[in-house]
Amino acid sequence: MRLKKASIITKIIVFALVIFAAVTIVSMKAKTNDKNAENDALKQQINDMEVQNAELQYKVENSDDDDVLADVARDELGLVGPGEKVFYDSDN
Repeated sequence: MRLKKASIITKIIVFALVIFAAVTIVSMKAKTNDKNAENDALKQQINDMEVQNAELQYKVENSDDDDVLADVARDELGLVGPGEKVFYDSDN
């Protein structure tokens, strides 16, 4: 039995489908890379928040310690102890 040769229309349709598949694959790969980068950024943000949470938890658990209270007052409230001098960087 002899096979028929494919017509030019069939060849064009197959070629168009191959091009469409290639473009779709490249597009999906780009989207996957973008989502992976976004995922990595979110993981880093989670890690940063966990560190910040641990620091805050330490401050809460040691709130009766005078050194911790002084650090909180100095760093977060901007208070200055007696005899301390504050220097401001004018370059910023």
